[in-house]
Amino acid sequence: MKNNRTNKILEILSTQEKADVVSLAEICHVSQVTMRKDLDGLEDLGLVKRMHGYAMINNTDDLRGRLSYHYEEKRQIAYEASKLVNDNDTIMIENGSCCALLASIIAKEKKNVTIITNSAYIADFIREEDVNIILLGGIYQKDSQCTVGAMIETNASFFHVHYFFIGTDGYSSKTGFTNKDTMRAEAVKSMAKAADEIIVVSESEKFNHVGTVSMNLNNKITVVSDNKLTQEMKNTFTKDGIQIIQGEILCRN
Repeated sequence: MKNNRTNKILEILSTQEKADVVSLAEICHVSQVTMRKDLDGLEDLGLVKRMHGYAMINNTDDLRGRLSYHYEEKRQIAYEASKLVNDNDTIMIENGSCCALLASIIAKEKKNVTIITNSAYIADFIREEDVNIILLGGIYQKDSQCTVGAMIETNASFFHVHYFFIGTDGYSSKTGFTNKDTMRAEAVKSMAKAADEIIVVSESEKFNHVGTVSMNLNNKITVVSDNKLTQEMKNTFTKDGIQIIQGEILCRN
C-alpha cells in the first residue's frame, strides 16, 4: 500500500509545481502525520524537497528519482523491450529511467552485447555487469548525467546499429515524439542517424502530453509501453505508422 502511495505522491508532484501536505493527505486517504512521514522518507532519498506545509520534486532530471516513479511499470516495459535484443548485438541506448532499466536487464540476461550510450548514469549503472560499454563524448549535463552537443553526432557517425532505444516526454501526430530539453533532443536526433529502427520505451501516461522540443525522427519506430495505452492513442500510433508492443501483445499497422 505504501508503494502505491509513494507512486501517487510522486505522480502528483511531477505534474504540479508543488503540493501542500493537507491536499496530499486527502488525495491519498491518510492522515497528515502519515503524509509528513512519507514526505520525510522521500526527502531522505533525495526525491522531494520539503518546505513549510508543502513539498515539491527535488530534481526532475535526476534519474535516481525518476527510477522510483512507476518502477514496476518501467521494469516491465524494459523487460519487453529487451526481448528485441539478441546475444552478440550492438545497440544504442539514450539517457532515461526506462532506458537505464533496459540496459540493466540486457546486461544481466544477454551475452556479449555492446551498448553505445550518451548516458554516464547508465554506464555506471551497469558497470559491474558482463557487457561492453561505449560512452559517447560531448558536453556533460550534470543533472541528467548524460552528454550532449555537436561531438555526439561525430562520435555516433562511427557506428551503425539496428536498434536505438530512447525515452520521450510526449507525442502527437503534429510534433512526433518530444523532449523537454533542446540539447538532449538534438543528441537523440544525432544518434538516430546511426540506427535503422528506433524503439521508444515509455509509460503510457507520457503520451497524454506533448513536450517542448520535437525530436523529428524519421526512422522506423516501435513503441514499447504498459497495458494502459488508450484505444485513442493506439489508433493514433497505427495511423502514423508506428508499431506497438504491450506485454505479450504485438500490434502492427
